Amino acid sequence: MTRFIHHDGDERLSGLSPDAVERMHAAARAIREGALPAARRLLKEVLAHHRRHPEAMRLLGNLHSRAGRHDDALQTFALALERHQQDAWLHNDMGNALATANRLDDACASWAKAAELAPDWVMPWYNLGRNQQIRGATEVAITSLQRACECDARWLPAHILLGDALVHAGDFSAATRRYRHALSIHPACGDAWRGLSNIKTQPLADSDAEAMAEQLSRPGIADEDRIAMRYALGRLEEDRGNHDAALEQLTLANRALNNRLPWRRHAHEQKVQASIVASAELPEPMNVDLGREVIFIVGLPRSGSTLFEQILAAHPEVEGASELPDLENVFEAESIRRGKAFPHWIADASADDWQRLGSEYLSRTARWRKERPRFTDKMPENWRYAGVLRAMLPGATVIETRRDPLETAWSCFRQQFYRLPHFASDFDDIAHFLRLCEMAMDCWRERDPQHIHLHRYEALLADPEAETRRLLSNCGLAFDPACLHFHQARRSVRTASAAQVRQPLRSDSGRAAGYGERLDPLRHALGV
Repeated sequence: MTRFIHHDGDERLSGLSPDAVERMHAAARAIREGALPAARRLLKEVLAHHRRHPEAMRLLGNLHSRAGRHDDALQTFALALERHQQDAWLHNDMGNALATANRLDDACASWAKAAELAPDWVMPWYNLGRNQQIRGATEVAITSLQRACECDARWLPAHILLGDALVHAGDFSAATRRYRHALSIHPACGDAWRGLSNIKTQPLADSDAEAMAEQLSRPGIADEDRIAMRYALGRLEEDRGNHDAALEQLTLANRALNNRLPWRRHAHEQKVQASIVASAELPEPMNVDLGREVIFIVGLPRSGSTLFEQILAAHPEVEGASELPDLENVFEAESIRRGKAFPHWIADASADDWQRLGSEYLSRTARWRKERPRFTDKMPENWRYAGVLRAMLPGATVIETRRDPLETAWSCFRQQFYRLPHFASDFDDIAHFLRLCEMAMDCWRERDPQHIHLHRYEALLADPEAETRRLLSNCGLAFDPACLHFHQARRSVRTASAAQVRQPLRSDSGRAAGYGERLDPLRHALGV
């Protein structure tokens, strides 16, 4: 996150002429508004008379980053830091540019330097903690985010992110206190209500329902806060047995979310069908063991995937990495390089290309193998790429999780997803997505039965030990009794199921039955 002019503007703009100061403010406004050519012209005019001025160079570096010119951004920050090595703002924004370029170790070093130079400034601590958390270093992230909160007791993003990190670490009481603190600052803070709602072990109270209803009745509440509160209120009403009120709130939340960016069902189906066809014939892999370290867990969200990952992460040979963006990032980068979207370049890829892409994924995820030899990548949407893994990562294991379709679909509908567009805001879209996912995975499993395995949530509930043994066997792992006590495993769980998987298995976790005929439209869409 970047601010363009320091709150103490006089300090950042010292040494500039009045005309240059005016141009700097105009350039900052232009960057915020996306008018990048105008901003670049203004900054060049300033730098022509004030060579390597730190604030002008900082803005120019941010401009390059905003435009996607990562090398130019890094070079600009490096030149500025040659003369201004004690400038915390330059180090902070250099960290942002490095993170955008996926140089996360270097980015953390830059933020740490900025925090050292300006220990009372919230931004480097926040940036450091945010990226430590993304990388799974939850304990150190909590320390950094606590420092950020100490620097600015009223800056909501730091308090929300600290609450999230505490949830992921399993400290639900401390997380609750952090979210409640955020609500004391901003009673309509949707992220705080979302965080509290996700802590299933500490349900929201009647007074919370009244507080959210009061906030929802107020004009001027931000759309994102209103949507998050409706999700939280809907789930609270469900817990109280008020299923009509719950369905009303969740329907309003999903409708508002879908209106922001509607899901394009038919475009998605065309892409999946094209993937099935294009992946039918793939070159033989150059190294059949490439990717043996990886266990992908895929399928629909809310299908039990976090539970299966928690079982695997209890094994002494497996690191639970949670939801990683790396596989999708590798495919996106290759699509940009080829000037052609996935899956339309599959037929053009040689065995060398697949080996290169597989090696790139393994390089990006190497940090998850520092302590244990194998790791899980539990990004549900990675099912879209399962058809080409036998060429790209032929040694990898793919675990597809499935749960009762009605429970899966309803659980998706009642869970807010932040990546838009998303299929989960409409009953027909959910049913279509579920059928498409299962059809594609059935096809790809038939092509590669040795590496793609189906596991059902209900089978795990019915016979935990037998299903756990089968899961470990599918992954080429010896049985370990610790996997039967998965809820005792100490690790960061960075999903909405962080609270549930720290509890023993429960057979009464279903929610859909309580709605009775109210969910008949969803049953009809699913064909159940």
